[in-house]
Formats: sequence, C-alpha cells, structure tokens
Amino acid sequence: MNEIMPAATHDMSFLGLFLQADPIVKSVMILLVLASLGCWTIVIEKLLRFGSIRRQARAFEAAARSGDRLHPQMPGATGRIVAAGHEAWRDQDVSESRADRRERIERAMRAALSVDMRQLQVGLPFLATIGSAAPFIGLFGTVWGIMNSFSAIAASQDTSLSVVAPGIAEALFATAIGLVAAIPAVMAYNKLTTDLGRLQQSFAAGITALGDRLARDRKSHVRAEAAE
Repeated sequence: MNEIMPAATHDMSFLGLFLQADPIVKSVMILLVLASLGCWTIVIEKLLRFGSIRRQARAFEAAARSGDRLHPQMPGATGRIVAAGHEAWRDQDVSESRADRRERIERAMRAALSVDMRQLQVGLPFLATIGSAAPFIGLFGTVWGIMNSFSAIAASQDTSLSVVAPGIAEALFATAIGLVAAIPAVMAYNKLTTDLGRLQQSFAAGITALGDRLARDRKSHVRAEAAE
C-alpha cells in the first residue's frame, strides 16, 4: 500500500515568514526594519532635545516679558540669543532711530536663533522620506513575492491554497513592515514640525520683548561707554 506523504509545513510566524522569503523580499524587509530603527532613534532623540529646548523657550519668553535680567552666560539657545542681542546693543550708532536700533538688535537675535533651529531640523527630512517611501518599498517586496508565488503555481500545476498562501503571506508581510515603518515616521514628523514651529514662536515673542527693552536702554549704553 502506498504511503501518503504529508504536505510540507510552512512556519507562518514573523520570523518564519522572513526566513522563508525570497532574497529580494528579504532584502526589502531588512531595509525597512533598518529604516524604522533609524526613525525611532531620531524620534527619541528629538523628543528629549525638544523637551529641553521647550523649557528654555518658556523661561526666556517669561523673563523677557517680565523684565528680568538675562545674561549671555545662560546655557543653551537662550544664552546665544541674549549674547547676540547684547552685542548688537553695544554696537549702537547715535544717528539711528529707536525703531532702527530695535530692528537691528532683533535681527541679530533671530540670526542666532536660526542656527539652533537648523540644528533641530536635522533628521526631520529623513522621517519625511521614510514616511512617504516606505509603503512603496514594501509594496515592491509584495509584488515581487506574489510574482514568485504565481511562478510556483505554474511550475507545480497546483492552485490549492496550501501552495499559494505561504508565498502571498511572505509578500504581504513586506507591506506590513513598510506600513509599520511609515506610519510612526509620518506621525512623528508632523508632531516634531508642529513643536518646532511653536518653539520658534515662543523664542520670537521673547526676542521681540527683549529687543524692545534693549532699544529703549540707550542711556545705559552711553554710561557704559563713558565708564570705559
């Protein structure tokens, strides 16, 4: 009596789907996982850094509005902004009007702020790129995997679900990884860009208040020059 050989079993776990995948599909999966890890690294670093900068921005705005003394030796972005403002304040021209003096001081502080804002933007384009490209990269792996599944069907002349399902599952797994990489990247990019805009507004409000104070404080500058 002829023995009936059992059908080959397929491991349908995540690890099994990865190990059984076509080399091209496997490469796509690895690329997407690395991209996702890169995105999470950027997100965690930005959240921690934005938290520190946010506290500085709030303290700077509150001190500038309330008239508290701000020192150039203060740490972080606040110190650099105040130092730029004080340097512009010391470089006064007796012929300029108060409005011109204020604009010049604020321009110097905004230039110092822009340096810190550009540093905070590092990594955000990568999040945007992964958010838009990862689903298509995963879709490429899916299409390639389904093509291989149809090729296997043609070679075996068997259209049963047991033959088709493993290859299609491996292919769809690539799309799932692409979405796992893309969705957090898009959400993080939107949040971080919104937070960056709020930080700029907070610093800008403080710069306006401090610039107005420094522009009015021309007599102190004259006394400082006389003391020298």
